[in-house]
This record gives sequence, structure tokens and C-alpha cells, in this order.
Amino acid sequence: MTDRRPGGAARRASRTRTTKETSVEVHLDLDGTGLAEAHCGLPFFDHMLEQLGRHAGFDLTVHAHGDLHVDAHHTVEDVGIVFGQCLAEALGDKVGIRRFASSLVPLDEALVEVALDLSGRPYLAFDVAFAPETPGLGSPPFDPQLTEEFWRAVVTSGALTLHVSRRAGKNTHHVVEACFKAVARALHDAVRREGSTLPSTKGTL
Repeated sequence: MTDRRPGGAARRASRTRTTKETSVEVHLDLDGTGLAEAHCGLPFFDHMLEQLGRHAGFDLTVHAHGDLHVDAHHTVEDVGIVFGQCLAEALGDKVGIRRFASSLVPLDEALVEVALDLSGRPYLAFDVAFAPETPGLGSPPFDPQLTEEFWRAVVTSGALTLHVSRRAGKNTHHVVEACFKAVARALHDAVRREGSTLPSTKGTL
């Protein structure tokens, strides 16, 4: 449900999702201070989610329990679904938001470019390839190919257009982390309130 602050609508949302494969709980405040905490049973993925909250300036809490004995796919995808739902709910009617944003983020030799539109239309273009034999990160391992699956779930449930491109990078950790930081910085700018009208000629987003 969405909370409210004195003097106007707060841009907060909390969601839970429970299936036979996972149980996920997410709390999101778009106007937070970058306080982020994640516990999903995948230390590297937890680190990425905390980077997402920190660099977007969101207060973000994620708790997930999934069938990691099968693999990490269900957990990562379902966290993306719930985060996207929270993002859409917290944005509300989107009146006054900037809507469009882009970022170019380096991490040592890695360089990732992101452009996004809080459009109400889900679309993902993810030009960051990892070879199938690329080792997982952390223990239990996070398969780097799940980076795309996470953002696909966010895009689909959050109804946004997102383009992510690797401009440079060899170290898998650096590339994945640059992806999360670049999306975070773009979200930070896109959700910012800078007016009092809906940024659309159609009258809806």
C-alpha cells in the first residue's frame, strides 16, 4: 500500500509476493536518503540491490527467500517483479516527474550507458552479453546472465522503457555493478519532481 506524508502524497510503496518458489517483500521510498538493505540469500545480488537504492537515492528494503537449491533465477526474477510493482505504485500518477533520464557510469575498465523513460510502456533493450560459461559471482553464485532477467522483470512490472549498453569492460563484477549503478542514477533523475504537470502530450503515462 502507498503511504502519505503531511502536505502531500508520499512516494512510498510496499509489496509482497509469495509463490511455491519464492517469498519476496519490498519496501520503497522514492524520496529517501539512499538507505538500502537486501537479504536474498545471494550476497552479490544483495550488494547490487543496495547499490541500486544508494545511487538512486531511494530508501529500499528487500527480503527474499527462494529455492536457491534449484538455482537463483526464480529469486532474482521475483525480486525484480516486486521492485517494479513498488516503483510503479510509488510513482502514482507521475505528475511533475522528469520522466526521461540517461547516465554513463564507469567502474574501472567498465563503462555502461543507460537511457530510460517512465513511459508506462514496458520495453527492455539489454546490450550486455555474458558468455554462458562465465563463472557466477559470490557464494551461492549469482549468474551474471541473471542481470538481464532482473531488469526485464522490473521493466515488465514497472512499465518503463529501459536501454542498457556496455560501452567497455572485461571484468564481470565491474560490468554488472556498473549496470546497476547506471540504472540507479538514471532512475534518480527520472523520478525527480520538476514541475506540476504530467510530462506527456497524451495526458496519461
